[in-house]
Amino acid sequence: MNRDTLAIAQRSLGDPSLTFPLSPPLTRGCPQTSTAEIAYPLEVDYDYARVPAGLFEQEPGPDLARWQPLLPALHAPTLGEGGTPLLEFDGVYVKDESRNPTWSHKDRLNRVAVSAAVGQGAPGVVVASSGNHGASAAAYAARAGLDAVVLASSESPPAVQSFVRAYGARVVTVPAEKRWPLLREIVDRLGYHPVSNQTVTHTGHPYGPEGYKTIAYELFLQLGGVPAAVFAPTGYGELLYGVWKGFAELRRLGVTRQAPRMFACEPAAGGPTARAVGSGAPAAIVELGPTDAYGVACTVGGHRAVRAVLDSGGEALLVTDEEMRAAQRALADQGLWYELSGAAGVAACRKLGRSFDGPVVCVATSSGFKDLGVGTTVVEVLAEPTFEAIFAAGRSL
Repeated sequence: MNRDTLAIAQRSLGDPSLTFPLSPPLTRGCPQTSTAEIAYPLEVDYDYARVPAGLFEQEPGPDLARWQPLLPALHAPTLGEGGTPLLEFDGVYVKDESRNPTWSHKDRLNRVAVSAAVGQGAPGVVVASSGNHGASAAAYAARAGLDAVVLASSESPPAVQSFVRAYGARVVTVPAEKRWPLLREIVDRLGYHPVSNQTVTHTGHPYGPEGYKTIAYELFLQLGGVPAAVFAPTGYGELLYGVWKGFAELRRLGVTRQAPRMFACEPAAGGPTARAVGSGAPAAIVELGPTDAYGVACTVGGHRAVRAVLDSGGEALLVTDEEMRAAQRALADQGLWYELSGAAGVAACRKLGRSFDGPVVCVATSSGFKDLGVGTTVVEVLAEPTFEAIFAAGRSL
């Protein structure tokens, strides 16, 4: 099977008739349609007529290179990302992205984005992140032999910052509002490749969300068809859009006849996608209230998420921290532990309470080890560890 990339150009989501050369990646959004108020992302376009026969007949497994024809060139070595299990839970399916190498879905994005850095000859990557994205970018940069600078906020869990440092990244804790100006300066002055957003509304890396398409490819193979609905935790919306694009490609190629409805699942404390969809705006910026779901707690939305919701006939749903905690506990009772943000899809699905004509998939994005407060609980030591005392202590042991 031909494993060469069929990527041919970057296409504007602000005006799909506009295309730009595939290289260099336009990491600051579409230069023609973006304005001071709204930035439009780009996506990668492919020579779909040359997609190899049998590409979607293989077994799902790790290493995104199995999907190389429909991805930008993968110059960075794999860490074994992808091929995550699909598990039954309470009448739906959970796509367990915590099984990726750094325990989150971000590994799919960073295999592609760090590959772009390698392809451009960049000396390193720079990322503004307080959690999964920073850890993943640091790991893939280390694997590729690149330097990594991670600009973290003081609110990020200390355990996650330790996780990032373990990969040899330069982790700098700065006030949240200072991260993006510093990121742009590092890009402009040192030539580091940015794998974080640099624009007024979210555009991010044009190649990165292509990695998330592989979730759709895997779901098609695991289910033997297309789900009726997909619920995804949503911050900037790259995951949501990537999964949607993967299913849209399957339909475009004639592999399937249909595509699922996509549901953006956001914290009720913010919800820029829900605001944009509800108001008819291409993207929105909102004030953020208190929430422990830091992985999807965004003031800034992006046009990708809006497109995924509208084009699929889906919805943007808001869930409270209490609803996410209830979902988190229910999943843990079945042996599945995710951080609060990672349970947002299951929480929204349970809250909606709607039946669908076909399988329903909730993407669970990240391990519970990444949650706030993990490792800080003081455990009571039983002075008299007798049989009776152990069972009197109950489940708190």
